[in-house]
Amino acid sequence: MSFLLDPPLLVAAGAAIEAAVPDERRDLAAAVTAGAFIGVSVMLYLDVPGLGFLWRPFRSSGGRDFMWNSGVFRIATDQVGAPAHAAAGAQFALYPVWLALGRCLGRRLAPRARPAAIDVRLADPSTVDA
Repeated sequence: MSFLLDPPLLVAAGAAIEAAVPDERRDLAAAVTAGAFIGVSVMLYLDVPGLGFLWRPFRSSGGRDFMWNSGVFRIATDQVGAPAHAAAGAQFALYPVWLALGRCLGRRLAPRARPAAIDVRLADPSTVDA
């Protein structure tokens, strides 16, 4: 994941949760989604080995480079200090906000299914077995 790609992906995931997940499971789906995004992104930022398949396609030199630059920018991530790390922490803290924004958008855009009408007609007495 990256600081450039994650916000729109989280918004889209939130909208998808609202559109496709049953009501009683939406909060769980949102928590799992936020946890997965934050977990993978933090591991990328810390350059945990084994995640090269996520950053190599973007021609990044490592996970932190991918998180900051996304193959688009040219921030020297090997020289970032405390202010940049604090900014990264703020970005991670915003991930649940992006997901909540997507859920809100999904609630506004997705048509809600109306509850099925209950048929309360009485049976014809001539057809009821005695």
